Amino acid sequence: MSPAAQLEHGLQVLGIDLSLASQEKLLAYATLLYKWNKTYSLTAMREQDKAVSHHLLDSLTVLPFVPAGSLLDVGSGGGMPGLPLAIAHPDLQVTLLDSNSKKTAFLRQAAIELALPNISVHCGRVEQYHPAIGFSAITSRAFSELADFVCLSRHLLAPNGYWLAMKGVWPHEEIGRLPENIKVDAVHRLAVPGVEGERHLVVLSCPAKHQGES
Repeated sequence: MSPAAQLEHGLQVLGIDLSLASQEKLLAYATLLYKWNKTYSLTAMREQDKAVSHHLLDSLTVLPFVPAGSLLDVGSGGGMPGLPLAIAHPDLQVTLLDSNSKKTAFLRQAAIELALPNISVHCGRVEQYHPAIGFSAITSRAFSELADFVCLSRHLLAPNGYWLAMKGVWPHEEIGRLPENIKVDAVHRLAVPGVEGERHLVVLSCPAKHQGES
Protein backbone atom coordinates (compact mmCIF):
# COMPACT_ATOMS: atom_id res chain seq x y z
CA MET A 1 0.00 0.00 0.00
CA SER A 2 1.38 3.42 -0.96
CA PRO A 3 1.90 6.07 1.73
CA ALA A 4 -1.00 8.07 0.29
CA ALA A 5 -3.33 5.06 0.40
CA GLN A 6 -2.09 4.15 3.87
CA LEU A 7 -2.81 7.66 5.11
CA GLU A 8 -6.26 7.79 3.51
CA HIS A 9 -7.20 4.41 4.98
CA GLY A 10 -5.88 5.35 8.42
CA LEU A 11 -7.84 8.61 8.46
CA GLN A 12 -11.01 6.72 7.55
CA VAL A 13 -10.44 4.29 10.42
CA LEU A 14 -9.88 7.18 12.83
CA GLY A 15 -12.94 9.03 11.52
CA ILE A 16 -10.89 12.10 10.59
CA ASP A 17 -11.93 13.98 7.46
CA LEU A 18 -9.05 15.90 5.89
CA SER A 19 -8.84 17.59 2.52
CA LEU A 20 -6.58 16.16 -0.16
CA ALA A 21 -4.37 19.24 0.21
CA SER A 22 -3.91 18.55 3.93
CA GLN A 23 -3.13 14.90 3.24
CA GLU A 24 -0.52 15.94 0.69
CA LYS A 25 1.07 18.29 3.23
CA LEU A 26 1.22 15.50 5.80
CA LEU A 27 3.02 13.24 3.33
CA ALA A 28 5.35 16.08 2.31
CA TYR A 29 6.17 16.59 6.00
CA ALA A 30 7.04 12.90 6.41
CA THR A 31 9.32 13.07 3.37
CA LEU A 32 11.00 16.21 4.73
CA LEU A 33 11.42 14.60 8.16
CA TYR A 34 13.36 11.67 6.77
CA LYS A 35 15.39 13.83 4.41
CA TRP A 36 16.65 15.87 7.38
CA ASN A 37 16.84 12.85 9.67
CA LYS A 38 19.92 11.59 7.85
CA THR A 39 21.99 14.35 9.42
CA TYR A 40 19.86 15.80 12.24
CA SER A 41 18.63 12.66 14.07
CA LEU A 42 15.05 13.89 14.32
CA THR A 43 13.51 10.48 14.97
CA ALA A 44 14.92 7.22 16.29
CA MET A 45 12.71 5.22 13.95
CA ARG A 46 14.71 4.64 10.77
CA GLU A 47 12.04 2.78 8.77
CA GLN A 48 10.51 5.44 6.55
CA ASP A 49 7.75 3.05 5.49
CA LYS A 50 6.36 3.33 9.04
CA ALA A 51 6.21 7.13 8.97
CA VAL A 52 2.50 7.28 8.11
CA SER A 53 1.41 4.98 10.93
CA HIS A 54 3.94 5.78 13.66
CA HIS A 55 4.28 9.53 13.09
CA LEU A 56 1.32 10.95 11.16
CA LEU A 57 -1.59 8.79 12.33
CA ASP A 58 -0.17 8.44 15.84
CA SER A 59 -0.07 12.24 16.15
CA LEU A 60 -3.53 12.71 14.67
CA THR A 61 -5.21 10.42 17.22
CA VAL A 62 -4.96 13.43 19.57
CA LEU A 63 -6.94 15.70 17.21
CA PRO A 64 -10.45 15.02 18.62
CA PHE A 65 -9.27 16.07 22.10
CA VAL A 66 -7.57 19.34 21.14
CA PRO A 67 -9.57 22.43 22.21
CA ALA A 68 -9.87 25.48 20.00
CA GLY A 69 -7.32 28.23 20.46
CA SER A 70 -3.64 27.49 20.95
CA LEU A 71 -1.45 24.45 21.47
CA LEU A 72 2.07 24.11 22.85
CA ASP A 73 4.01 20.98 21.86
CA VAL A 74 6.72 20.47 24.50
CA GLY A 75 9.84 18.60 23.46
CA SER A 76 8.56 18.60 19.89
CA GLY A 77 11.71 17.03 18.41
CA GLY A 78 10.88 16.28 14.80
CA GLY A 79 7.48 17.94 15.19
CA MET A 80 5.24 15.25 16.67
CA PRO A 81 2.43 15.63 17.44
CA GLY A 82 2.30 19.40 16.96
CA LEU A 83 3.13 19.70 13.28
CA PRO A 84 0.61 17.12 11.98
CA LEU A 85 -2.01 18.69 14.26
CA ALA A 86 -1.24 22.12 12.78
CA ILE A 87 -1.71 20.74 9.25
CA ALA A 88 -5.00 19.08 10.18
CA HIS A 89 -6.32 22.09 12.13
CA PRO A 90 -5.32 25.32 10.28
CA ASP A 91 -7.23 27.52 12.77
CA LEU A 92 -5.18 26.17 15.69
CA GLN A 93 -2.17 28.27 16.68
CA VAL A 94 0.62 25.79 17.36
CA THR A 95 3.93 26.50 19.08
CA LEU A 96 6.64 23.87 18.75
CA LEU A 97 9.17 23.99 21.58
CA ASP A 98 12.47 22.11 21.82
CA SER A 99 15.81 22.84 23.47
CA ASN A 100 17.80 21.36 20.57
CA SER A 101 18.70 24.08 18.05
CA LYS A 102 19.16 21.62 15.17
CA LYS A 103 15.67 20.27 15.69
CA THR A 104 14.11 23.73 15.90
CA ALA A 105 15.99 24.70 12.72
CA PHE A 106 14.24 21.80 10.99
CA LEU A 107 10.87 22.77 12.45
CA ARG A 108 11.21 26.35 11.19
CA GLN A 109 12.19 25.14 7.73
CA ALA A 110 9.30 22.67 7.66
CA ALA A 111 6.82 25.41 8.57
CA ILE A 112 8.17 27.53 5.71
CA GLU A 113 8.29 24.78 3.09
CA LEU A 114 4.85 23.46 3.99
CA ALA A 115 3.35 26.98 4.16
CA LEU A 116 2.03 26.69 7.72
CA PRO A 117 1.41 30.23 9.03
CA ASN A 118 -0.25 28.85 12.20
CA ILE A 119 3.07 27.44 13.47
CA SER A 120 5.68 29.21 15.56
CA VAL A 121 8.88 27.65 16.87
CA HIS A 122 10.74 28.35 20.10
CA CYS A 123 14.19 27.00 20.96
CA GLY A 124 14.74 26.69 24.70
CA ARG A 125 13.82 24.85 27.88
CA VAL A 126 10.15 24.74 28.78
CA GLU A 127 10.68 26.07 32.32
CA GLN A 128 12.45 29.14 30.90
CA TYR A 129 9.76 29.92 28.33
CA HIS A 130 7.49 32.80 29.34
CA PRO A 131 5.16 33.97 26.56
CA ALA A 132 2.67 36.74 27.24
CA ILE A 133 -0.38 34.46 27.04
CA GLY A 134 -0.95 30.87 28.19
CA PHE A 135 -2.01 27.98 25.96
CA SER A 136 -5.40 26.29 25.64
CA ALA A 137 -3.64 22.93 25.54
CA ILE A 138 -0.13 21.65 26.18
CA THR A 139 0.90 18.34 24.67
CA SER A 140 3.93 16.09 24.60
CA ARG A 141 4.87 12.74 23.16
CA ALA A 142 7.28 10.90 25.46
CA PHE A 143 8.76 14.17 26.75
CA SER A 144 9.06 13.14 30.40
CA GLU A 145 7.21 11.63 33.33
CA LEU A 146 3.77 13.16 33.91
CA ALA A 147 4.74 14.91 37.17
CA ASP A 148 7.73 16.59 35.52
CA PHE A 149 5.67 17.50 32.46
CA VAL A 150 2.97 19.33 34.40
CA CYS A 151 5.32 20.95 36.92
CA LEU A 152 7.68 22.31 34.26
CA SER A 153 4.88 23.65 32.06
CA ARG A 154 2.21 24.68 34.57
CA HIS A 155 2.99 28.39 34.17
CA LEU A 156 2.23 28.04 30.44
CA LEU A 157 -1.30 26.66 30.81
CA ALA A 158 -4.15 29.11 30.27
CA PRO A 159 -7.11 29.16 32.70
CA ASN A 160 -9.42 26.27 31.78
CA GLY A 161 -6.62 24.73 29.72
CA TYR A 162 -5.62 21.07 29.53
CA TRP A 163 -2.49 18.97 29.30
CA LEU A 164 -2.64 16.21 26.67
CA ALA A 165 0.11 13.71 27.46
CA MET A 166 0.73 10.92 24.97
CA LYS A 167 1.84 7.67 26.57
CA GLY A 168 2.31 4.01 25.70
CA VAL A 169 0.88 1.69 28.35
CA TRP A 170 -1.58 3.05 30.93
CA PRO A 171 0.73 5.07 33.24
CA HIS A 172 -0.67 3.98 36.62
CA GLU A 173 2.54 4.67 38.57
CA GLU A 174 3.14 8.05 36.93
CA ILE A 175 -0.42 9.12 37.69
CA GLY A 176 0.16 8.14 41.32
CA ARG A 177 3.13 10.50 41.50
CA LEU A 178 1.24 13.56 40.22
CA PRO A 179 0.96 16.61 42.53
CA GLU A 180 -2.26 16.68 44.56
CA ASN A 181 -3.53 19.79 42.81
CA ILE A 182 -3.45 18.15 39.37
CA LYS A 183 -6.66 16.49 38.20
CA VAL A 184 -6.75 13.50 35.86
CA ASP A 185 -9.78 14.29 33.69
CA ALA A 186 -9.54 11.18 31.52
CA VAL A 187 -7.27 8.48 30.17
CA HIS A 188 -8.20 7.52 26.62
CA ARG A 189 -6.97 4.35 24.99
CA LEU A 190 -5.96 5.15 21.43
CA ALA A 191 -6.02 2.69 18.55
CA VAL A 192 -3.56 3.74 15.85
CA PRO A 193 -3.93 2.00 12.49
CA GLY A 194 -0.73 0.11 11.68
CA VAL A 195 0.78 0.49 15.15
CA GLU A 196 1.12 -2.45 17.52
CA GLY A 197 1.29 -1.94 21.26
CA GLU A 198 -0.71 0.24 23.58
CA ARG A 199 -1.25 3.97 23.18
CA HIS A 200 -2.97 6.20 25.73
CA LEU A 201 -3.76 9.89 26.02
CA VAL A 202 -3.82 11.32 29.54
CA VAL A 203 -5.92 14.49 29.87
CA LEU A 204 -4.96 16.60 32.89
CA SER A 205 -6.03 19.94 34.33
CA CYS A 206 -5.25 22.18 37.27
CA PRO A 207 -8.41 23.20 39.18
CA ALA A 208 -6.65 26.33 40.47
CA LYS A 209 -6.13 27.39 36.86
CA HIS A 210 -9.83 26.79 36.20
CA GLN A 211 -10.55 29.24 39.00
CA GLY A 212 -8.25 31.83 37.47
CA GLU A 213 -5.44 31.46 40.00
CA SER A 214 -1.79 31.33 39.01
